[in-house]
Amino acid sequence: MLKLLALDRFTILLVLMVLLATLLPISGQLAYYFNILTTVAIAVLFFLHGAKLSREAVIEGMLHWRMHALVFIFTFLIFPLIGLLSRPVLEPVLGQQLYWGFLFMCFLPSTVQSSIAFTSMAKGNVAGAVCSASFSNIIGMFITPILVSYFILGQSQHDFDPTKSIVQITLLLLVPFILGQLLRPFIFPQMRKFPSVVKVFDQGSILMVVYGAFSSAVVAGLWQQVSGITLIYLTLACSVLLTIVMLLALYLPKWLGFNQADQITIFFCSSKKTLASGVPMAQILFIGQPLGMIVLPIMIFHQIQLMVCGVIANHWSKSMQE
Repeated sequence: MLKLLALDRFTILLVLMVLLATLLPISGQLAYYFNILTTVAIAVLFFLHGAKLSREAVIEGMLHWRMHALVFIFTFLIFPLIGLLSRPVLEPVLGQQLYWGFLFMCFLPSTVQSSIAFTSMAKGNVAGAVCSASFSNIIGMFITPILVSYFILGQSQHDFDPTKSIVQITLLLLVPFILGQLLRPFIFPQMRKFPSVVKVFDQGSILMVVYGAFSSAVVAGLWQQVSGITLIYLTLACSVLLTIVMLLALYLPKWLGFNQADQITIFFCSSKKTLASGVPMAQILFIGQPLGMIVLPIMIFHQIQLMVCGVIANHWSKSMQE
């Protein structure tokens, strides 16, 4: 049954973190030290991501500039445009803070691991996916704060300066990533001996941030503010958004004349949003805001995109073999 629903262990753990935060929220001095530990875990995670990405994959992937340009347009133009145009419909239904979370999700870069994994499964251009997804995350460290400052926080904080947030995100995510790249010759051989280490930090850091975010939200009264019907509306909004983007990502590359392998890569890299980078970015960008409500849309969208992409990648993989 879990296999049919594409519910992996990580998804179950995400739900358990929300339940744990609801029943036993962390607060006060303990929450302060827990946040420091979470920050360290995220920095280590991006250091390992940097060490994992080969220079050869970067060079090979960079040659496909047309593909990366189209993924960039989907990630930082089409997604945000749909999010902004949906405001008259969604904001009255979801409320301002959940709509902010939905819009923030639209401003985020693409995923790395799942984009590459699904591209590989469906026999797409894996080197291109590695490069495109990685560049999306690096560029997103600068573009996402600017979009958030202009379209979200600019409405409530007229003196908000994105520079500080960009510096914080650079120090937390980009600097460890670059260090990982520089130390790759020494670190990567050890990583190959212990492949589960990256997975532990990847999933563990997200689970820690989700628990911390929802603990703060529960203490602030999250479940008194978000009703069951609102959650249904949010899930429906995420599903419609994914459907629109996937249809565009399916037919636009064909119309532009990309080969089949590149079409598959564009489809999977263009239609997803990152939970791994999104949650730590939200921590920095939305200080003083109800973080639980901000990250709830990306958590829901994350599960929907994994289920749908898993089914599509499996179908395409079988089609290739026939």
